[in-house]
Amino acid sequence: MAKITGMEVLDVRFPTSKDLDGSDAMNPDPDYSAAYVVLHTDGGPDGYGLAFTIGRGNDVQAAAIRALAPHVVGRDVPEDAATLGELSRTLVGDSQFRWLGPEKGVAHMAVGAIVNAAWDLAARRANLPVWQFAARMTPEELVSLVDFRYLSDALTEAEALDILRRAEPGRAERVKQLEAHGYRAYSTSPGWLGYADAKLVRLAEQAVADGFEMIKLKVGGNLEDDVRRMKLARETVGPDVRIAVDANQRWDVQAAVDWMTELAPYDPYWIEEPTSPDDVLGHAAIAKALAPIRVATGEHVQNRVIFKQLLQADAISVLQLDAARVGGFNENLAILLLAAKFGVPVCPHAGGVGLCELVRHLSMFDFVAVSGTDADRSIEWVDHLHEHFTDPAVVERGRYLAPTAPGFSARMHDATLRRFRFPDGPEWTETASE
Repeated sequence: MAKITGMEVLDVRFPTSKDLDGSDAMNPDPDYSAAYVVLHTDGGPDGYGLAFTIGRGNDVQAAAIRALAPHVVGRDVPEDAATLGELSRTLVGDSQFRWLGPEKGVAHMAVGAIVNAAWDLAARRANLPVWQFAARMTPEELVSLVDFRYLSDALTEAEALDILRRAEPGRAERVKQLEAHGYRAYSTSPGWLGYADAKLVRLAEQAVADGFEMIKLKVGGNLEDDVRRMKLARETVGPDVRIAVDANQRWDVQAAVDWMTELAPYDPYWIEEPTSPDDVLGHAAIAKALAPIRVATGEHVQNRVIFKQLLQADAISVLQLDAARVGGFNENLAILLLAAKFGVPVCPHAGGVGLCELVRHLSMFDFVAVSGTDADRSIEWVDHLHEHFTDPAVVERGRYLAPTAPGFSARMHDATLRRFRFPDGPEWTETASE
């Protein structure tokens, strides 16, 4: 049996703040970054994963991942649901490390980075992309991956099995559909808060020409500016293209209602992260006040328990899971099952370092093996940083192409790692000398 012989963690940062790529009301100068994990083995391929951060937070995130190495190095290489489930339970169950969460924040994201790297490793050994590797598991195997503690009042193992068994008969047809047509995307590229109006208009026009049926704008900096930008965007794309807006947790509850009321004449499709991601009742109040404008959140939701409460409280009508925020593929499977149980569409957060690459696997797996539908679902697309990955996400005519390369698509090029490694990569040493 092959063993994991080492776990390497690299601090990789990109200077995206130079052009305000990624800028929003709460993060005006992000440098998109990744705490990058490599699981080395003594036979066959290595495994790759990451936790997405923005800049200095990477110091803490990388240290947290390294702290889990004793649970990883020396283990048998995971190859199936049983070993992937065992690894996840071991990492989450470290009581002294869990104390820092529990099951949230930096500690939990460290678990997720390693778990996702393990899925990458297992799928590489099976010579399959992760979405197909997982979709070939039986309902019983998939259920064995899920931690149902704290969920059983909303989703039982029996209900999860029923959801997965109902989707089983059409799996092969849906795989063919994805291979032929891909998965719907929407574009955030026009909408960064730091962009000038002319750039917003140009990129919105380009998004429509490229086949996107929805774009997203960042809001929450200044109401007058947001009304002007929303009006410009609507005039540019016309009445038939959806425009979502994203406040990145900027507002209190009443402020969210008041602000969105001013934007309502321009027909926003959803308001994303209107308030604190932990405020379940606040989201519920906003959703009730703003209907039929949808409320969406999830990229900063810390675990399956908060998602459970958001669904139970009718607080969201769009669920935006994140590939690198929670405890990896296993916990995201639990979240997909919760969404299927409550009938809420999943439109994942992407756009950071590697998130488009990772999350397309989750949506395609969900379509094949969990929800069985792509109705009202799309994956966020931001057109930057993909060139740094060996299996980059590709969008054509407004749709993500189905990945075919083995693994979870998280591996970066060696040249990227050398150049953007912090603090000693040339990108950072040359900047410091200027």
